[in-house]
Amino acid sequence: MKRGIILIADHARNSLPAEYGSLGLPLEQFERHIAYDIGVEAVTRGLALALGCPALLAAFSRLLIDPNRGADDPTLIMRVSDGAVIPGNALVDDKEREKRLARFHRPYHAAIRAEIDAALAEGTAPLLVSIHSFTPTWKGISRPWHVGILWDQDDRFAAHLLGALRAKGDLHVGDNEPYSGALEGDTLYTHGTRRDLRHGLIEIRQDLIARQTGVDEWISRLAPILEAFMKGGS
Repeated sequence: MKRGIILIADHARNSLPAEYGSLGLPLEQFERHIAYDIGVEAVTRGLALALGCPALLAAFSRLLIDPNRGADDPTLIMRVSDGAVIPGNALVDDKEREKRLARFHRPYHAAIRAEIDAALAEGTAPLLVSIHSFTPTWKGISRPWHVGILWDQDDRFAAHLLGALRAKGDLHVGDNEPYSGALEGDTLYTHGTRRDLRHGLIEIRQDLIARQTGVDEWISRLAPILEAFMKGGS
């Protein structure tokens, strides 16, 4: 397996351990974006297969604890998310917060660190690519972007992505849209910025990857772009 690229999917699944039940939510809420990033697991696994590279996917719902937040972030464990009150999080105290950090959040980040360390031990400074997805509308407003590239201080990879995705003229590509990549304490800040590794976050609109045909299309789009970046030695 090649470790030149490491794929990361913070919000790949909507799963919860049995002991947490459904956190008091109706099960249909777990099909929404509040529980996970729709389509991301399939895209990430497909890219890993196409590129022959490792992928680290969080195996728990962001409703339990959000691995793309720092341990001291107030949105680490959400009590309300896009209009949904989460009863199982309403009374989370310091003990329960520490339990979730120890069982879910820290092991996930430890796995990412271990993969990076293995690449460095082989003499490769890996490219970190985080895959996310976003809702087509937010608070009643349609989002025009097909894909967004998020970045903070380091645009080595982001500039390549933006140029390559815009080259054909068939995509509306957001530059730090629909979100900003400047989130201190998030996954890429922790493992990319702080370790001076090339990195970037790809946000794909969820309706474009809700079905396998869309997943396959985006794998076909992204895999050559990532390969070209690595071959270019940027």
